[in-house]
Amino acid sequence: MKNFPEDEDDFFTGRPEDGRKIFTVSEVNRRIKELMEAGFPDVWVEGEVSGATRIATGTVFFNLKDASGLLKCVIFPQTARGIKFEVKDGDKLICRGGVSVYERDGRYQLYVRSLEPKGLGSLQLALEQLKKRLEKEGLFASEHKRKIPYLPSRIGVVTSASGAAFKDILKVAAGRFSGMHMILYPVKVQGEGAAGEIASAVREFNVYNARARKNERVEVLIVGRGGGSIEDLWAFNEEPVARAVYDSEIPVISAVGHERDWTLCDLAADLRAPTPSAAAELVVPDKEELRQKLSRLTASLQAGLQDLTRSSREDLDALAHRMQMSAAHYLEIGASRMDSAVKKLRLLNPKAMLEQFRRRVSELSGRASTAWTHLLQIKNAVLRSAAANLNGLSPLNVLSRGYSITFSAAGGVIRSAGDVSAGEEIRIKLHDGEITGQVTEVRGNGGD
Repeated sequence: MKNFPEDEDDFFTGRPEDGRKIFTVSEVNRRIKELMEAGFPDVWVEGEVSGATRIATGTVFFNLKDASGLLKCVIFPQTARGIKFEVKDGDKLICRGGVSVYERDGRYQLYVRSLEPKGLGSLQLALEQLKKRLEKEGLFASEHKRKIPYLPSRIGVVTSASGAAFKDILKVAAGRFSGMHMILYPVKVQGEGAAGEIASAVREFNVYNARARKNERVEVLIVGRGGGSIEDLWAFNEEPVARAVYDSEIPVISAVGHERDWTLCDLAADLRAPTPSAAAELVVPDKEELRQKLSRLTASLQAGLQDLTRSSREDLDALAHRMQMSAAHYLEIGASRMDSAVKKLRLLNPKAMLEQFRRRVSELSGRASTAWTHLLQIKNAVLRSAAANLNGLSPLNVLSRGYSITFSAAGGVIRSAGDVSAGEEIRIKLHDGEITGQVTEVRGNGGD
């Protein structure tokens, strides 16, 4: 490495006859540039950023300063593109580069080749900066979160086809509710281009849903991968992924890394799962728990029907009793009036009057009897209708009409031809008993 000249004889290469060596400005700047590049070819400089500016070409200019000095710095576009975080005023940086002179202005500066934040890793700083910006835009707002559907028929998965994450999801789903329809969109989950593939996969699922029939649409997405370092998980901290997840019309469960790992994808998603396995548990219900719940609901329904039947009978009995009492009271009033009339007739003793009162009494008695009979007919019709409705709600009544329920050997209800295979034993529940048999052939609606 060259040293600075110690006296002017070392600096000047020749003298004119009058003892002066005259340089042009460019020559002086060039000599100073050579000396600085020789003296400071590779240095580390620590300081606080001020006057940071990025121009249209991508070049970044800033100053590094301390308590008593200032050094101008420049980062060329090729280097700037590799820096994950934004250089801002007030940042404390450690920069590496070489000192040289910009000959046109005679300005010396540090040409930065690499830099790092002091006290905080560059990736972590970039993540914090991006998180604050996206949070300010509302990408993580709770009011934007959508409810995850219960028992979805189709589940989309965005992850690596060769990684452990998808295998874990399949294993957990099969153990909880076999036969779930899983659709994998294989992507890179780390390295160059991974973020673009992940974001594109989320958008492609949404495009598919916009064109598909309702019963063929994907109802929920699981986006994620297994654990790793911050560098391994960085694709899920990229802005395109966070925006794609936020914009998705399909609810998204983010399952990136392990429980301790958090990414911007987690924050933008509708639900965060600590691991891919946990995501499968959140979206796929346990079939046995569903069966037990159904049994409890069936028992509750039967008890409710019994209570309704008993209550209806009690109400009908009370109504009939009130009707009997009313009719008896009405007849009693009629009889009382008849007695009074007879007494008057006996006192007056005219035969025509007596006959008139007898006809009146007979008429009143007939009307009372007719009213009582009509009322009983109405109430009996109401009772028969209520009994018919209750009988129609009974599951056993459905079976009595020729229907049956078919169970597999494991006890599960068979709802589709695809649930059994030839050779399997089945059990058929009828209204008056059960039949045990064996499947000899399986044919679907399509003739398969």
